[in-house]
Amino acid sequence: MSNPQAIVDLTHEVKRLASGKISDINDINRETTFLALNALIEAARAGDAGKGFAVVAKQVKHVSTRISDITAGLNKELAGSLATLTELGDSMIERMRSLDGQRYTDLALNMIDIIDRNLYERSCDVRWWATDSALVGCLADERAAARDHACSRLKVILDSYTVYRDLWVVDANGVVVANGRHSTYAVRGQNVAGAEWYKAAMKTASGAQYVASDVETVAPLDNAQVATYSTAIREGGAPDGRVLGALIIFFDWAPQAETVVKGVRLSNEEWARSRCLILDSSFRVIAASDGKGILNERFRLQTGGKESGFYRDAGGAVVSFAATPGYETYRGLGWYGVICQMPA
Repeated sequence: MSNPQAIVDLTHEVKRLASGKISDINDINRETTFLALNALIEAARAGDAGKGFAVVAKQVKHVSTRISDITAGLNKELAGSLATLTELGDSMIERMRSLDGQRYTDLALNMIDIIDRNLYERSCDVRWWATDSALVGCLADERAAARDHACSRLKVILDSYTVYRDLWVVDANGVVVANGRHSTYAVRGQNVAGAEWYKAAMKTASGAQYVASDVETVAPLDNAQVATYSTAIREGGAPDGRVLGALIIFFDWAPQAETVVKGVRLSNEEWARSRCLILDSSFRVIAASDGKGILNERFRLQTGGKESGFYRDAGGAVVSFAATPGYETYRGLGWYGVICQMPA
């Protein structure tokens, strides 16, 4: 009986039972009083023959009065104390829920903060690598040797930065001319001019700008779930150089996000009734600790216009949430960390 909610529930049950039994005693006592009064009336009618019976009837009435006084006192003292106790218990549970809700909100914020810090690094990577001489060179020099060299350079980067699914260099016509995992993904020669991350990258005003896209599956990468970052590759690697093409980097989202949502510090008991989520700006599930609904479920998050908070939904679950705060120059994409927990 260490569960506070169970203790409060038991208090409510004791209050219910006590109130019910006191009511039963009062009902019986009223019947006894009526019988005593009827007996006194009949004794009076019987005259001298009923005097002995009248004595008994008066004593019964006296006992009934005492019982009535006792039950009144019991109702006032016991039922009143139980009412106070249940109110205190309910208040305690509400405070505990509030503290739990705030704790889970903090954990939800920690989830999205970890994601933000991770993706901030991706925004730095794409802008840095876009100035690499091998990548700039393969767009300035269309010979196969230059593009093979760019592929080799991208492979070296991928060997050190294992969080990426692949890195692509795309020319001004939208054709992939180099990629790091060319032996796994035969994308060289494919045209991606219609992809939003490519079109947006080609429109960046300077080398300081980049494009961050929501999580999606990319068919040429075996439909892997990726978070795509892109920027323009400029002549001479200069921030204001002429745009030659674009660098597209594909962050391997699924395993990285899974580590975050499954790494929340919850007890085994809490995990048994909890679901940790990352939602995009449209409340689409993009990561889930139970592995369900990813990229196809819309979670009915009720923010009430707040950046963070918690509430109880129609099913009784406590939903705690926190919006992306961004990190450094990465402003985030309006994503949310969410913890949905059923009651114990």
